[in-house]
Amino acid sequence: MRKLIATTFVTLDGVMQAPGGPDEDRSGGFEHGGWLVPYADEDLGRLIVPWTEQATAFLLGRGTYEIFAAHWPRVTDPQDAVARALNSRPKYVASKTLKKAEWNNSTVLSGDVVKAVAALKKEGSGEIQVHGSHGLLQTLNANALVDVYRVWVYPVVLGSGKRLFESGAVPAALKLTATTTTSTGVLVNTYERADKVRYGEFSVDEHTTTMELFEGKFRPS
Repeated sequence: MRKLIATTFVTLDGVMQAPGGPDEDRSGGFEHGGWLVPYADEDLGRLIVPWTEQATAFLLGRGTYEIFAAHWPRVTDPQDAVARALNSRPKYVASKTLKKAEWNNSTVLSGDVVKAVAALKKEGSGEIQVHGSHGLLQTLNANALVDVYRVWVYPVVLGSGKRLFESGAVPAALKLTATTTTSTGVLVNTYERADKVRYGEFSVDEHTTTMELFEGKFRPS
């Protein structure tokens, strides 16, 4: 069984649209493209490279696929581990409009994407990695198909744009399994799907201290 890993760059208010350039995605009148670039540093490469090398396959939405396919095949340096992984390993494109994928080792997923992704997860072992792909992620979130989120939280607030979690995501509890901070103040968190969300209410009386309250004195609802 393969794990589905979503790696996403987001602002503090959850926006993931067009991190890499002004014209990456202007849909909805978005004018903040390229917000990630000023925060790029060596730490980004130090983390992204080994993570990308772990992928046994990539799952991309059409928009992200087209951005990647326009760039990575031109990177031919054999020492570039990210390019080597992206150019050689299987890539699956979720799209209702794309008929053929020209990039090496690419396959268009036609029909029911949810069933297709569930089937891919059952094939072999390792990681299927999703990068970017906002629209695809909404479908994956709505069907609880993501096993691990690697979320890069940038110290930026934009107030508008496509977000990682839109309405329709399945409620779920997540477990923080790793966290680090880059030199430019980006918080990089890894979350694994844990269980259903638990609910409760604080049980407070005249004898409850502040510390007791925040140490988890609550009763399940």
